[in-house]
Amino acid sequence: MSDSHPKSGFVGSISAIDAGRGAVRMEDVYDTSAEDLWSALTDPDRLARWIGAVAGDLHVGGSFHARFTSGWEGPGRVEICQQPERLLLVMAPGTADETEIEATLTPAGDHTRLVIEERGIPIEHLPGHGAGWQAHVEDLAAHLAGRERQGWHARWLELTPSYEASRGELQ
Repeated sequence: MSDSHPKSGFVGSISAIDAGRGAVRMEDVYDTSAEDLWSALTDPDRLARWIGAVAGDLHVGGSFHARFTSGWEGPGRVEICQQPERLLLVMAPGTADETEIEATLTPAGDHTRLVIEERGIPIEHLPGHGAGWQAHVEDLAAHLAGRERQGWHARWLELTPSYEASRGELQ
């Protein structure tokens, strides 16, 4: 997130969608161009610096394999790739764990607004995913600023109680 957020701040949101599933949403404005932010979201070398290793066919309809710093590992498919505005991925396609991750980038003066939303997450897993995504986007902000990423697991543990508290509002 931008440097204006306190490290312990609660910056994402979780919401119920339907049938016991929900979404995690992260949104912030970054001090970089849409093209640079797009590169950080789509270039495998840059992805490895903040979220994990990604390899495969990274074009519309292409399949890839990802191994995130969070420990999640599995297949994905590129559904939409509209440079530098919108990216839609299906993670674990065709399985009970299938989710969609969508990133939208919007110019905001000399900055860029980024919204990342993962949809289709079981309600009971939303707090963990919320804390995980927040830790990931904080690592993205560090990458964009030329800093090292933090310890993902320690940050996830620190953030999870805030997301657990917000889940109570969904039930």
